[in-house]
Amino acid sequence: MRYIVGIDVGGTNIVVGTVAEDGSEVLGVVAEPTFVEQGPDAVVARIVKLARASMAQVPGKQVAGVGIGSPGPLDTKSGVVLLTPNLGWVNMPLRDRVAGALGLAATLDNDANCAIFGEWWLGAARGSDHVVGLTVGTGIGGGIVLGGAIYHGASDIAGEIGHMTIDSTGRLCKCGNYGCLEAYASGPAIAARAVEGITAGADTTLPQYVGGDLSKITAQVVYEAAHDDDAYALEVVRETAKLLGAGVANIINIFNPQVVVICGGVTLAGDTLFVPLRSEVKRRAFKPAVDVCRILPGALPGTAGVVGAAAVFMQRTWGKV
Repeated sequence: MRYIVGIDVGGTNIVVGTVAEDGSEVLGVVAEPTFVEQGPDAVVARIVKLARASMAQVPGKQVAGVGIGSPGPLDTKSGVVLLTPNLGWVNMPLRDRVAGALGLAATLDNDANCAIFGEWWLGAARGSDHVVGLTVGTGIGGGIVLGGAIYHGASDIAGEIGHMTIDSTGRLCKCGNYGCLEAYASGPAIAARAVEGITAGADTTLPQYVGGDLSKITAQVVYEAAHDDDAYALEVVRETAKLLGAGVANIINIFNPQVVVICGGVTLAGDTLFVPLRSEVKRRAFKPAVDVCRILPGALPGTAGVVGAAAVFMQRTWGKV
């Protein structure tokens, strides 16, 4: 049995695990904060350290290579990160730097592509031929899996769902555009919208969750307050559901998938988010497309990107998953 190291590089955390080629086990899962502010060299060193730590937990296993998922846009053929708004990298040869340090063959793909590919292989979308997914975290990524392969488009940009425009004169996004879905429904954007309402005088218990320090409010804090029936937090989550629902409706009308899978911390909101999200999609998208599509939370919390990055390595190197 061969094993592949899967590396999921996010704007907030790096997660690494060693995956069996048949998908039967994910071993040696380790994680650390990305610490983007320390610069790309420090991040690469941390990636390599975590990969070695993961491999050390599977002694005697044959490690055949490394799959890396990174925010993009990317050039997957050359293994270069062209630009990352959430990491601040430009023309970063990430694949070769990691491969050289570990002495193993490596592949590079978009982190959201990897997460959705992982959900297609072993998770919520298993067994489906037409899958589109969103990863909602520091940013909003997306992935498209058609016929068992990631759809990359003409220049590796396909699946940038977070940067669809939902308000042409709306909020400024880190990508430089206005009104992107990411600018409204990513984790930091959910927190920012909540804080704006509090500052404007909303009646809410949210400040009590962070000792009155509004800078410590995160999307997770909003979800926690919503679960505790705070009316304002519930309003923020429902508004988020409407925004995501508009984006998902666009996806369903364009791709007509069997499954839309939503991954990331936003799934912690549970039915408080998913029930109104599905209702919004039903209101906006064509009925024949909605009728065949399941909108599901990811089934591999914390490891979808790791599993998918390993699967990308296998498919690209061995021609199969």
